Amino acid sequence: MALRATPPLHKTAHDPAALRKGQHSTEMNRSSHRRGLLLVGGSAIAWSLGGLFTRVLTVDTATMIFWRGLFGALGLAMVIPFTSQHAVRARLRQMGLAGWLFVLLGATGMICYMSALRHTSVANVAIIYATAPFMAAALAWMALREAPPRSALIASGVALLGVALMVGFSGPAGWFGDALALCMTATMAVAAVVARRATQIPILLTSCIASLLSALLCWPFASPLHVTLWDLLILALFGVLNFALGLPLYTFGARLLPAIETALIGALESPLAPLWVWLAIGEQLSTNTLLGGAIVMAAVVGHFLWNHAAKTRGR
Repeated sequence: MALRATPPLHKTAHDPAALRKGQHSTEMNRSSHRRGLLLVGGSAIAWSLGGLFTRVLTVDTATMIFWRGLFGALGLAMVIPFTSQHAVRARLRQMGLAGWLFVLLGATGMICYMSALRHTSVANVAIIYATAPFMAAALAWMALREAPPRSALIASGVALLGVALMVGFSGPAGWFGDALALCMTATMAVAAVVARRATQIPILLTSCIASLLSALLCWPFASPLHVTLWDLLILALFGVLNFALGLPLYTFGARLLPAIETALIGALESPLAPLWVWLAIGEQLSTNTLLGGAIVMAAVVGHFLWNHAAKTRGR
């Protein structure tokens, strides 16, 4: 591990001001790190609640997507003025084709995500989505010629085995939902590559537009006025907590943490999502889901830890 540059001992030993400055800097770094951990951890919890919300709602899928998209867009629109992305008109002009492609991919991913949760288990959706980093790495290699490290290739193969084991024994009843989850994962992986290539894309603003677009696309098939007050409350929580809160928490927290910690904490969404559903309504996990999920999570965590160790050795 690299040593941080520090003042020479003979100066700081007799310079109380320099000592206080160094201690203050260390305390600030620790405070920022703790704040980053809390923000990213909070985002993982917020995102993991999606499966639970879909299980307690009684409305049809199109109506659920409409209201969740609308509440999510409104919630995020209230956050944007407090960020550096508040100059909406200027940001819209800067988006370009890549930004609008990101919007379309985001809206498609949201629709597939919520539809998948209605057609397969929450655990299957969460575990399939955990393979997104590997899918994004493969797409980056094809589109940007970014050669993935050997650890990513090995981990991708292991994760693919876990998904195949889980999906292959789901039965016809769950295949459609698993296919939607795979589609969602693919669109999110493509969106990640687009954002990596076009760094000028304002993530919060484009995500807000994508959420609104998902609502508009489902509007013709929805019955937005035929909802109970209870369902409307759950839909509002779904949009605000799961999306409008989760995304900013992750965006701001990721700026304060190393990439390895951000990725590992974010991966907590996968085991948390089925846990909430099991605790709340007793949705059971099949043996193949447990085994496949364990393989996928081992691949994800192992890849990030191996990659971090390799970077540490190379410093």
